[in-house]
Amino acid sequence: MSTSAPPRVLGKGRPPTRMSKVLQNRWAGLAGLAVALLFPFVDASQYTLTILTSAAIFVMLASGLNIVVGYCGLLDLGYAAFFAVGAYTSGVVATRFDLPLLATVPVVLVTTVIAGIVIGIPTLRLRSDYLAIVTLGFGEIIRITANNLDITGGPSGIYGIPALADSPAAVYYITVVIVAVAVLGAARLGRSRLGRAWRFVREDEDAAEATGVHTYRVKLAAYIAGAVWGGLAGVLLAGQLSAISPGSFSFLASALVLMAVVLGGMGSVPGVVIGAVVISVLPELLRDFADYRYFAFGVLLIVFMLFRPQGIWPARSKEALK
Repeated sequence: MSTSAPPRVLGKGRPPTRMSKVLQNRWAGLAGLAVALLFPFVDASQYTLTILTSAAIFVMLASGLNIVVGYCGLLDLGYAAFFAVGAYTSGVVATRFDLPLLATVPVVLVTTVIAGIVIGIPTLRLRSDYLAIVTLGFGEIIRITANNLDITGGPSGIYGIPALADSPAAVYYITVVIVAVAVLGAARLGRSRLGRAWRFVREDEDAAEATGVHTYRVKLAAYIAGAVWGGLAGVLLAGQLSAISPGSFSFLASALVLMAVVLGGMGSVPGVVIGAVVISVLPELLRDFADYRYFAFGVLLIVFMLFRPQGIWPARSKEALK
């Protein structure tokens, strides 16, 4: 008498497939976009719209750095350099030639690609701590250069930059739409053939090279893509503030963006978005602590990373490599 195994219940006990994770991420993205579009109807004050616009720009920055750090595993401590290149390029072109801000985007794309190539070619031959130190140096070089050139306005910066729109609400909605497209583009890149190559390089660069991946070109592509995202975020910053100065592109800016990527979950697009929102909005929510708000902010981050070091929404690296 033979015994047969009990019938399996479909879907029970199975780990989530890659497709189910993709669907979860898509629904999470749609829910986040809906909240972002509807939130101004709850509180449409100028202060709230300014904070939310800054948070959206920070999401753009974190999405770009996630390509470099999260996808490809390149530790970049000078990411604010590309932020500065985009902001100053759009500001100079818009004010010198009396152009709308969005008309400067093609020029910004060209300059950020060139900046990514110029900085990336000598830098990406290094690894680990050496790469981090050199990128930090390049970031400071860009900031100091902007602080000393006449065309960038020196320490005073550039003023009178055309705004993205006439009202804070319009600026917010334009920013949210552009950032949503950029985040979607970053997610699509991560699931592409190039994105898989980035992840192979991140997991084991030597093994990736042994299997035929041109690691140097792959890393340079990640660096250029991150530069483009950072430059476009600079355009949005210039359009929001109508003025830029070197103080906005210090090492602290690079550190906060990297913190958002690590806090959200490196390589995870939904996680990075959440991490960027937390990093940009939490200090404003802690204003009641006055001089101690950044201390409280730091303590909260340390506690969170101790109990969840993988991030808020971690990426499943093994599934991503399939």
